[in-house]
Amino acid sequence: MKTEKRMRIVLIDDHKLFREGVKRILEFEPSFEVVAEGEDGTEASKLVKENKPDVVLMDINMPHMNGVQATTDLVRFFPDTNVIILSIHDDESYVTHALKTGAQGYLLKEMDSDSLIEAIKVVGEGGSYLHPRVTHNLVQEYRRLAKENASSVADSGVEYRKPLHILTKRESQILQLLADGKSNRSVAEALYISEKTVKNHVSNILQKMDCNDRTQAVVSAIKKGWVEVL
Repeated sequence: MKTEKRMRIVLIDDHKLFREGVKRILEFEPSFEVVAEGEDGTEASKLVKENKPDVVLMDINMPHMNGVQATTDLVRFFPDTNVIILSIHDDESYVTHALKTGAQGYLLKEMDSDSLIEAIKVVGEGGSYLHPRVTHNLVQEYRRLAKENASSVADSGVEYRKPLHILTKRESQILQLLADGKSNRSVAEALYISEKTVKNHVSNILQKMDCNDRTQAVVSAIKKGWVEVL
C-alpha cells in the first residue's frame, strides 16, 4: 500500500510554551510532520536548508531577527518554501507588510486548531490563507469606498443583484458570508451544512471567479457590487 506523503513543517517561535501547544495540535493530524523547531528568525534559513519543509510557521515578533525579516530571506533563498506568519496583530499595516515579503498566510495567535490545520493544508498546496478577521480588515477600505458610492448607485436606478450569472444561489450566499469575515466553520454553522461542503463551495467560487484565494474573491466581489456592504 502506498503511504501518503506527509507535509513537512518547521515551527519558529520564541515562546516555548506556544510552540509546544502548536506542535501538539499538529501531531493529531496524520498528514503533518513537525520536522524542526526554532526560537529565533536567525535560525530560519539553516532549519529550512537542513529539513526542506513544505510550510514554515513563523512568529512575527522575535528577538535578534523578526519574522518579517526572516521571511524575506526565506522567500529569496528558498522560493519553494511557503511561510505562514503567526501574529497577535490584526492591524492592516502589519498584514500588508508581512504579505509584501512573500508570506502565503497570516494567522492570529487566537486562532482555533481547525483554522490552523486548514491554513497549513491550503498554503502547503500553494494557496493563500488569511485569518477571517484579517480578511475583514483588509477589505474595509473597499467597503468604505462602496458606501461612498452607494448613493450614486441608488440614484442611477441600478438594482443590487447577486452574481447568479456565474454562481449558484448557495455560492452567492457563501460569498456574502466570506465578505462578512466568516470562517469556514462559521459559514457551516450559519447555513447548517458541513465544513467539507463549505470548502467545496469555496473552491467552486474561486474557480468561477478566477481568483487564487478568498481574500481576492471578496475584494473582487465588493468592487463588482456582488455582495452587500453592511
